Amino acid sequence: MRVLCLCLGNICRSPTAEAVLRAHAARAGLVWQIDSAGTGNWHIGQPPDARMQAAARAQGFDLSGQRARQLAASDFDGFDLILAMDASNLADVRRRAPVGSRARLVRFLDEAGIGGDVPDPYYEGNFDGVVALVDRAAAAIIDRLARAP
Repeated sequence: MRVLCLCLGNICRSPTAEAVLRAHAARAGLVWQIDSAGTGNWHIGQPPDARMQAAARAQGFDLSGQRARQLAASDFDGFDLILAMDASNLADVRRRAPVGSRARLVRFLDEAGIGGDVPDPYYEGNFDGVVALVDRAAAAIIDRLARAP
């Protein structure tokens, strides 16, 4: 399974989702390709937001080795699943998807069976709450996809 987590700038939500999904996949003994990207290009090459890194680290997840990148056309065929953090990201990725691309496009929390948007802590704060929400959702996603035929 190849999974891409997607948010706006790739410095808060999607790198957190990448790290948390990787941790849950590893615990489940799954060897999956998991990555993250942003729809925008403002932060390319930068590490995740320091506040997000601190919140993730406090909950046992390391984001320090990640660097922001922008969604590429090749991602639509390079990944099986693209998990958008909110409805706006999902609408954007759907507009960019080439005709006939293979990736399934869905909101992160919808895939977890929770529904709704992952709040953007860059603007709204509550970094700890976002990590906890992503952790809960990632566990559900890994469990659900690992059992899928």
